[in-house]
Amino acid sequence: MTHPIRVAVTGAAGQIGYAMLFRLASGEIFGPDQPVILHLVEIPPMLSALDGVEMELDDCAFPTLAGVVKADSDHLEDAFADCNFVVCVGSIPRKAGMERGDLIRINGPIFTSTGKAIEAAAAEDVRVLVVGNPCNTNCLIAMSNAPKVPRDRWYAMTRLDQNRAMTQIAKKAGQPVSAVKNMNIWGNHSATQFPDFYHATIHGNPVPEIIEDHDWLRGEFIETVQKRGAAVIQARGASSAASAANAALDTIKSIITPTPLGESFSAAVCSDGSYGVDEGLICGYPLTSDGTTWKIVEGQEHDDFAQAKFEATLQELRDERDVVRDLLPG
Repeated sequence: MTHPIRVAVTGAAGQIGYAMLFRLASGEIFGPDQPVILHLVEIPPMLSALDGVEMELDDCAFPTLAGVVKADSDHLEDAFADCNFVVCVGSIPRKAGMERGDLIRINGPIFTSTGKAIEAAAAEDVRVLVVGNPCNTNCLIAMSNAPKVPRDRWYAMTRLDQNRAMTQIAKKAGQPVSAVKNMNIWGNHSATQFPDFYHATIHGNPVPEIIEDHDWLRGEFIETVQKRGAAVIQARGASSAASAANAALDTIKSIITPTPLGESFSAAVCSDGSYGVDEGLICGYPLTSDGTTWKIVEGQEHDDFAQAKFEATLQELRDERDVVRDLLPG
C-alpha cells in the first residue's frame, strides 16, 4: 500500500480552507491511488466548526482519505507533525481603514510561530504554500524562522493572479482559456503585481500579436488583474474564496507535476538573485518544475514599460521586508 501523504491546512474551517479540503481528500490532486491524511488546523474558538468539517469529510466516503487530524493553532508542532505539505491559509484579514503595513505587523507573529513549528515537526521533505495575505512577506517570515528547511520548499501564491490574467486575455481574444499559456506574474501578490502579457501566448503565438489593442494590454488589462480581489469583495461582500482555493490547488499540482516543455507557471519563491531581485526575497517568477523542485525561467527580456512595472512591485517587496526586519532572524 502507498504510504499516505500528510497535508496540513491552516484556517481549515474558513471559506478558502473548506473549499480546498474535499478536493485534497478526493484524489484529484495527488492521484486516485495516493492516500491522504488531512491535518485540519484552526484557532481555538473554531475547533467546534472543525468537528463539522470532519463529519462532512467522513460523509463523502473518499477512498483516498486515510485519516483526519484536528489541531489548534496553540499547538502547531502537533498540527504539522510529519506533514509533507503545509498550506498556510489562516491569517487575519485586512479591515477597512487598515494600512498594508499594519496588516503585515499583525500577521507577522503568526508566521514566525508557523515557521518554527514547521522546522520542528514537519516531514523532511515538507513543502509549504502560503496563501494568507500578504502572502509573499508572510512566507518570508515563516521561511526565515525555519532555517533548516531548504529554501526551495517555500512558495507564496500568485497563481490566482495568473488564472485571473489568463481569463481576461482569453475573453479579449475570443479564445478558450486553455489556449493561453505562460501568463506569468512578476513580483508581489498585491495591486503592484505585473501580469506579463509580453511572454504569454495564445495558441502558441505571442499575446501582443493576437491582441492588437496594446493600450488595453498596458492599461485596463493590468489594472483589472491587479484590482480583481477588491472587485470581488465589492460584488459579493466577501473576499475571493473558491477561486483562491482553486489557485492554491493548481499551485500544488504544478509543483508535483513536471511542467510541459515550453510552458511555465506562476508562484512566488525565494529569489536566488535572478532578474536583479534581492537574494532571499519571496518574489513571483515564471517557473518550471521537474515534479520535485522548481527552476526560474531565465533569459526573459523586459522593455522599458515592463521593467518599470517590475521595479515597482519589487520595491514594494523590499518595503514590506523592511517593515518586518525584526521578525527575520539572521
